[in-house]
Amino acid sequence: MLSKNVVVEVLAKCLVTGGDFAEIFEEDSINNSISLVDGKIDDAIGGRSYGIGIRIFKGLNSVYAYTNNNSLSSLLDTAYRSALALGEVKESSINEILLNEKKITTIHPIIYYPKDVAYDRKISVLKSAYNGAKNFNQDISQVVASYADREQNVLIANTEGLYVQDTRIRTRLGVSAIASKGSENQTGFEGPGRHMGIEMFDAIDPEYHGREAARIAYTMLHAKNCPAGNMTVAIDNGFGGVIFHEACGHALEASAVAKGNSVFANKLGEQIASAKVTAIDDGTVSNAWGSLNIDDEGNNTQKNVLIENGILKGYLIDKLNGRRMNMKATGSSRRQSYKFQPTSRMTNTYIAAGNDKPDAIIKSMEDGLYAKKLGGGSVNPVTGEFNFAVQEGYLVKNGEIQEPVRGASLIGKGSEVLMDIDMVGDNLEVAQGMCGSSSGSIPTNVGQPMIRVKKMTVGGR
Repeated sequence: MLSKNVVVEVLAKCLVTGGDFAEIFEEDSINNSISLVDGKIDDAIGGRSYGIGIRIFKGLNSVYAYTNNNSLSSLLDTAYRSALALGEVKESSINEILLNEKKITTIHPIIYYPKDVAYDRKISVLKSAYNGAKNFNQDISQVVASYADREQNVLIANTEGLYVQDTRIRTRLGVSAIASKGSENQTGFEGPGRHMGIEMFDAIDPEYHGREAARIAYTMLHAKNCPAGNMTVAIDNGFGGVIFHEACGHALEASAVAKGNSVFANKLGEQIASAKVTAIDDGTVSNAWGSLNIDDEGNNTQKNVLIENGILKGYLIDKLNGRRMNMKATGSSRRQSYKFQPTSRMTNTYIAAGNDKPDAIIKSMEDGLYAKKLGGGSVNPVTGEFNFAVQEGYLVKNGEIQEPVRGASLIGKGSEVLMDIDMVGDNLEVAQGMCGSSSGSIPTNVGQPMIRVKKMTVGGR
């Protein structure tokens, strides 16, 4: 990684046109992926990615550039050209930049680094997941299992004196099962991941997740179509938290709030949700998929309470938008790689556990929908309006779960759903996903206990 002497020289060059802050982000990553289709290895890909991003602030203006060439001449040229985008060269002297190396203590212990694990071990994980899905039932027509790991080494330095390095290790399994009957097909998916090495499979059974993907596909294949209408909805724990993540979480990111592109802008201290709702983004959870020791600006991650008993308590803030809002950064700045300028993003975001029992939530429903697992969807980040597919759903009548239904979707507005949550279970769980936004695709956890929304629009057939 870059030496302190090189970093100081490049950062100084960044400020020749009057910039008041500059930052270097160096990344060296190794990525591996293997996929197993119908019991055979379909591909095995390994690659290395290296580059350096340079960012300069001048007031509320910023410029970002990156290069793969780490020679001093190339870095100085990139810094100079970037600085020119913010103005003309000034003759005034630049204050001396003194770097203080920041030592971090990892909260994500790694036992097996990916580069030290043989491919046979990784393939055995895939085969276990595949067999769990394929052997579930004869209606399972196809199974695709994928394994991926990443080692990302970063150096972050800036003109405020920061110089810090970190290593991030992540591992993930994906299992997609297709159940078929005639011309009909239904899909189930499971995708556990951790900020860990392959030791994650000492605690996570790949065969179980294969069976679970197949169970969802098989159940939905034999389900009837879901009726449409306004009804009470119980959304289960784990990936059910994707609704809060998409419809509300993004609207609490400073990238939206600072520009007034959020329904929650200027509402700190106001009630924006039911008193039952407390929502948290916590990047410090040990070995969790969305966790980091430091964010991509070098700040320590932290536990940020966003909503407490329905009251808006805080936003997720990066350095640039913090300037715009006159608020401190919250350890929430993230990016996919050196090719992206960082901005405020979520880490592990969840609705905290409540006091209601899941059985009591179901028993409280006379007529409604139990959304056991959600799928993909679309959200308008400005208004919070969303439409999410229900991957696995069941009708509820007279307090009892009835037959499975397929083709259901949940339609609504995030701010309204928050106010309509009237029961929150005590069974908090999280699930893994990839979140795409302006700074690229990043690993995030979503989560919640089972919640009851007293009235939602359910799309069906």
